[in-house]
Amino acid sequence: MSTDVFGIHADALMLRSQRMGVLASNIANAATPGYKARDIDFGKALDARLSGQREASADAHMVYKVPTMPSMDGNTVELSREQIAFAENAVAYSATLAFVKGKASVMTRALKGE
Repeated sequence: MSTDVFGIHADALMLRSQRMGVLASNIANAATPGYKARDIDFGKALDARLSGQREASADAHMVYKVPTMPSMDGNTVELSREQIAFAENAVAYSATLAFVKGKASVMTRALKGE
């Protein structure tokens, strides 16, 4: 039902939430020796969900980031890039959430007969 009502936005919201967790984990492990920064290929993950692969998890579209300046301890987190990716994802999450809230508000008013 959520696909019919909210379209692409329900899946996008779920994937953006998962991506936010991955990016937060990268930021939290910026000083962990040997930690490999990861990300979700959002486009591929969303395409998979929209093509009917409902069971497709974000883990199936997880990729390791290739650093431009690898650290000596093997950690591949580039903190400034992670912070930018996190902020961009947060803005996209907020926009998607606002659309879903607006759609739910319209449906609620319609059900109330307003």
